Amino acid sequence: MSNAASNPELQRILMQEEEKRMVNQVVSALTSQCWDKCITSTPGNKFSSGESACLTNCAHRFLDVTVLIMKRFQSMN
Repeated sequence: MSNAASNPELQRILMQEEEKRMVNQVVSALTSQCWDKCITSTPGNKFSSGESACLTNCAHRFLDVTVLIMKRFQSMN
């Protein structure tokens, strides 16, 4: 029986699952943070133009900062 640590296919699957988990964490944090910041009333069928613009800007800033932090950590290694 092969060792799980030495099985490249298993390692690839584990890496993919870890990446999915990380993406889900970022999306959850982004959703929570931007929703709390931008949505001030109970939304109807659509967001107001101000809410929509706020959500877009918040998401862009959040992703920019996330990429910046990831690059910083990579440069430290």
